[in-house]
Amino acid sequence: MSREARSALRDIGPLPRGDPVLANDVRDLFSLKGKVASITGSSSGIGFAVAEAFCQAGADVAIWYNSHPCHDKAEALAKKYNVKVQAYKCAINDKVAVEETILQIEKDFGTIDIFVANAGVVWTSDEITNNNDEQYKNVMECNVDSVYYCAKTVAKIFKKKGKGSFIATASMSGHIVNVPQMQAPYNASKAAVLHLARSLAVEWAGFARVNTVSPGYIKTDLNNFASIDRKRAWWSLTPMGREALPRELVGAYLYFASDASTFTTGADLVVDGGYCVA
Repeated sequence: MSREARSALRDIGPLPRGDPVLANDVRDLFSLKGKVASITGSSSGIGFAVAEAFCQAGADVAIWYNSHPCHDKAEALAKKYNVKVQAYKCAINDKVAVEETILQIEKDFGTIDIFVANAGVVWTSDEITNNNDEQYKNVMECNVDSVYYCAKTVAKIFKKKGKGSFIATASMSGHIVNVPQMQAPYNASKAAVLHLARSLAVEWAGFARVNTVSPGYIKTDLNNFASIDRKRAWWSLTPMGREALPRELVGAYLYFASDASTFTTGADLVVDGGYCVA
């Protein structure tokens, strides 16, 4: 290339990056065959529904748990869908344990293509004037710090591969303030997850995508703290008038995990029955 040509290229800025090679069939775009997914907080609830959906889409899956062993569930998924599934015990707020678990998964599966930072806890103390400093610390460690720990380690794997998809479970509570319950620390934790993910989407744009899913009220054990009267209030404020089933979220995670979303990063998909727009 001549000196004049190089000078002209400098004047017009960088050339665009290469286009991805995409399947022509939309069913193949959404397929996860040949990919490895790691999902925190996946022994039950949203995480387990996502794990099963990824198995159905053909992925090998690493399931994470802490207090509820799920090796039997992993074995059942592997047998039913003819994929590799293993369960790993890890305290999600322990940065050393998180790093060790991710590196062990990479060793056991050969790589990690998709990482879902889903583990989290709820706030049950209402007003922050209550004596709840330890609960505040736990909410921030499990909901925010854990996402950072996971991202920090898996980013090295994605960067080495030159690609990857990181998905964090945020919440509609990161967008709005829930009523009637008072849960300022939880809302703040999920707002932090949203902005951390957006920031990482820019930071990792050269080698991985980062997106979030923001669920509304979902029928999981995490919401067992709420009385029926409180749940009635939730239903009345949700235009669709109910809580969602965990399975109603899996399409959002599958989209972000798959090649159907190769030009999507820094995005958040709210799945809340219309709560945020009402």
